[in-house]
Amino acid sequence: MTSSSVPAGSPITYAGAGVDVEAGDRAVELMKASVARAQRPEVLGGLGGFAGMFDASALSGMTRPVLATSTDGVGTKVAIAQAMDQHDTIGFDLVGMVVDDIVVSGAEPLFMTDYIATGKVVPERIAAIVSGIAAACAQAGAALIGGETAEHPGLLGPDEYDCAGAATGVVEYDEVLGPHLVVAGDVVVALASSGLHSNGYSLVRSVFAAAGWTLDRDVPEFGRTLGQELLEPTRVYARDLLELVRTDGIDVHALSHVTGGGLAANLARVLPRGSFARVDRSTWTPPAVFEVVRDLGRVPVADLERTLNLGIGFVAVVPADQADAVVREAAARDLPAWVLGDVSERSSARVEDGVEVVQGAKGVDGGSVQVVGTHPAA
Repeated sequence: MTSSSVPAGSPITYAGAGVDVEAGDRAVELMKASVARAQRPEVLGGLGGFAGMFDASALSGMTRPVLATSTDGVGTKVAIAQAMDQHDTIGFDLVGMVVDDIVVSGAEPLFMTDYIATGKVVPERIAAIVSGIAAACAQAGAALIGGETAEHPGLLGPDEYDCAGAATGVVEYDEVLGPHLVVAGDVVVALASSGLHSNGYSLVRSVFAAAGWTLDRDVPEFGRTLGQELLEPTRVYARDLLELVRTDGIDVHALSHVTGGGLAANLARVLPRGSFARVDRSTWTPPAVFEVVRDLGRVPVADLERTLNLGIGFVAVVPADQADAVVREAAARDLPAWVLGDVSERSSARVEDGVEVVQGAKGVDGGSVQVVGTHPAA
């Protein structure tokens, strides 16, 4: 079965099968300037090699360097970018999903590679995607040292694509963050999201499709069109969080990236077994997009909270007497933050009857989290 119609008896070429090698070469030329802006001094060689190279001797001054790695994609948010024919922001979603998972351990992201699969290579479109990836890498302080663009005619439509990425970071062994540092009496600080970020779009797209809303619809609650709201780039936290962790007088014990699974499940992953975090909805009002999705789709609250970030992109677990300093430092970086809840021993915790308690998640036998209270009216 071929991806294109070739008359019987005619020579079959790669181009005739739907793959344009020259278009791929043009895409590389167009993206060079963007990639050049997402570099670090440790990067060796240039774009186009078989492998990206990073001078690891830069780590020789570390006592016990621990490498951290992560890989992810953007999910069905790419469908919004394709429908709007706007491709220069989806890279922020990709980079945020990857490098910010690395930062959870306290690691500094060093470099990233990307992979783009498409039905037809349109050089300008590929270059736009990579320009967003490169800009987000530069914002995170990571180098974009390589990537791959693959043309898959017959598997993807001419205007369809998907993208994924992988990144590597490093942290001193003695500076690794996580459950081993969390103690009873710590507090949980919320760090605001920029919107939906990049998870839950299968639910979100289903809600708006069922309601018959088009992407060009003006939505008063958003102050812009539906498409513009849905395409809002993921906030990239890496550099701000690393600066926060390195701030004198602040001892961050744990960080959690609020993505698929929602707030409770992702917080539970970074708490020690036997601990209990009680977080309060009354401390924040979710942005309008979450309210619209809930009301328009009659989405059960439990399903909404398990799927979307509801306005919280990250949480930090810190000593109680440092919470105000964390909030101030975050605000100085234009990152809204607030005290969300506290941590105690499960055995002595105040647990509300009839309210779900999430214990561990994604294979991690971690702590327990209960979300209580009601959000203030918008």
